[in-house]
Amino acid sequence: MLVVELAFTPAPERLTARPAHRERLAALREAGELVAAGPWADDTGALLVFDVERERLDRILEADPYYGVAGVEVVRVREWTPVVGP
Repeated sequence: MLVVELAFTPAPERLTARPAHRERLAALREAGELVAAGPWADDTGALLVFDVERERLDRILEADPYYGVAGVEVVRVREWTPVVGP
C-alpha cells in the first residue's frame, strides 16, 4: 500500500477543486484502489491510503488536477505495510 500525505493552505482554488477531487476519490474507492482518505481534524492537510503499485499512483496523481492546484501540496508518498487492518 502507498500513503499520500497532503498539506493545505487557505487558497480558494483548493476549495473550488475539491468537489471533483472527491468524486474521483469515490470512483477510486469503488474500484478498490483507494482504501481510505480524509483531512486532518484541523484541515491543515490530509492522508490518503492507496492499494496500488507506484506507477498506478503516479497516474492517479497526474490525472487529478487537485494535487497541483494552489493550496494543495503533496508532502510525501510512502510505502506502508499494515500489520492489522486492510
